[in-house]
Amino acid sequence: MCGLNVDARIDDALFVAENAVVVGDVVLGSGVSVWYGAVVRGDLNSIRIGRNSNVQDNAVVHVEAGHGVVIGSNVSIGHGAIVHGCTVRDNVIIGMGAVLLSGAVIGENSIVGAGGVVRENTTIPPGSLVVGIPGRVVRDLSDEEVRGIVKNAVEYRDLARDHLK
Repeated sequence: MCGLNVDARIDDALFVAENAVVVGDVVLGSGVSVWYGAVVRGDLNSIRIGRNSNVQDNAVVHVEAGHGVVIGSNVSIGHGAIVHGCTVRDNVIIGMGAVLLSGAVIGENSIVGAGGVVRENTTIPPGSLVVGIPGRVVRDLSDEEVRGIVKNAVEYRDLARDHLK
């Protein structure tokens, strides 16, 4: 695996693409997938990614000295997104190209829309749809939308199994 660092604990991860980079103080939970071109870099602080979460193609997960990253279970980090020094609770979709800045907290059962930017030290309440630059909550998610978040994570877990064949 390209760029895999011995400090990173990926034993429970389901799939790490051969050109993904996972380095530093990183722990990947059961069923996690890190896709092509993604970077998960825990060099200045720790990164913890919960079960059945996925870091999609060309996404970046990075830390700073004062802010590690905690990503809950059933989280999808969309293609090209940047997750920097923040916390993402369970059952969240971070849309393609979205940016989460240091100290941000995304509440469980939420979606940050594609291209959205969540500013430093911003807390997004649970069950929110966030869009725009800067990101703002536009409405609560329905129960069906929350089920769709988990379904998306499960679909990525299953797709990762196909890539192992």
